[in-house]
Amino acid sequence: MQFLGRFSRDESGNFGIMTALMLIPLIGVAGLAIDFGRALSLKAELAAAADAAAVGAVAEKSAAVAQAMSMPGNGSVTLNTDEARKLFFGQIATNSADIPVTVDIQLLKTDNVITSRVAYQSTLPTTFMQVLGKMDITVSNVVTATYQTPSFMDFYMLLDNTPSMGVGASIAAIAKMKNATRNGYQKPGNDKGKDANCAFACHIVSDSGVDDPYSYYNVAKANKIPIRIDVVAEAVKALMSSAKTTQTISGQFRMAAYTFGEKAQNVKLFKVAELNESLSAVGDATDKIKLMSIPYQNYDSDQQTSFDKALSDIKKEILDKSATYGAPGYGTSRADRQKIVFMVADGVGDSYKPKDCTKKLNGGRCIEPIDVRSCQALKDANIRIAVLYTTYLPLEDNDFWKSWVKPFDGSISTKMRECASPGYFFEVTLEQGIEEAMKTLFRKIVATPRLTS
Repeated sequence: MQFLGRFSRDESGNFGIMTALMLIPLIGVAGLAIDFGRALSLKAELAAAADAAAVGAVAEKSAAVAQAMSMPGNGSVTLNTDEARKLFFGQIATNSADIPVTVDIQLLKTDNVITSRVAYQSTLPTTFMQVLGKMDITVSNVVTATYQTPSFMDFYMLLDNTPSMGVGASIAAIAKMKNATRNGYQKPGNDKGKDANCAFACHIVSDSGVDDPYSYYNVAKANKIPIRIDVVAEAVKALMSSAKTTQTISGQFRMAAYTFGEKAQNVKLFKVAELNESLSAVGDATDKIKLMSIPYQNYDSDQQTSFDKALSDIKKEILDKSATYGAPGYGTSRADRQKIVFMVADGVGDSYKPKDCTKKLNGGRCIEPIDVRSCQALKDANIRIAVLYTTYLPLEDNDFWKSWVKPFDGSISTKMRECASPGYFFEVTLEQGIEEAMKTLFRKIVATPRLTS
């Protein structure tokens, strides 16, 4: 009985028993910190790998982005499985390489945005937490990245090369031309003589060739007097170099060039250069941009400037070649290019148009600011119009100008702006540089946010 009493009163072993009982949760808590620390380290590592994979999948030079930019519409982009795994597992440290990870990388193209979605999941076996019944920890997340594709654009340079673009390229050039022609001349055997002090639509290129001494165009050349069409040709060539360096990726821009016509006897669209992504080749072709040839002064009553016909012809050219170069699109990919007519002109039409002329007729001759109905026809076909307006020259000492152009002179710029698509208009005066103006308008176009509806 004494033994039993002493045993019941003895407390010397309680600490050992309590320690034994507390050891399991203590180990579990310590293991919790260690196992969670490992899980957090793995989570950070996988997150970094997912970020790299998401960004790498939509990198500008990636195969997936190249594929997306060639797609005609929206949809999923096929990503090579090996490529996807390399993007992800290339970021994983060696000591984590044996941990099983499932990865799903998807790419989706919506208009001009390519989105990559990287979903990953890994199960990390626990060590100490197993004493608490927790056998593993799951680490998972979803990471996305986006890439906005550059705008793909086809430019159709439409250059007014009719007689009014034969004026001097500046006020000083006009003064020099007047001085060079102060005596005028009468071509032998031809009553179609030319006026003295020529400044207005007088740089006639004779059909007899560029060496014709009776061509005022050659007078300008001989006296090194720059005229507008020659400056425009130089500006187009310079633009090709500028556009080439502006491209985000090769082939982003394609260019073509046309004038209103080669000869007055058969006014129709003249192709200077076919649509080409080799901008250097288009630049080399600009030596074919010449003033329209005309047999003599006042031939066909000077009715060679028809914006209606030029715009109708360029629209037909674009639509007829849709099978070759693609239909007018929104610029979201190589297969969905924006079509932009880049017109350089002084804005006054002068053509045979006995019906629907917007101003009073001179017989059947229609002298008017550009008829914006022709511009709207292109816009309705999803073709944008950029207008570089070379300010029409006011000539207060010219009776024809005073009678037929001056009455609407104040509206020429307004009509040219109306012709242009929103934000695609620029006016350059005689005292400004056409080359820099052309580059400015081009930069304005390529920086304009793309509309997809």
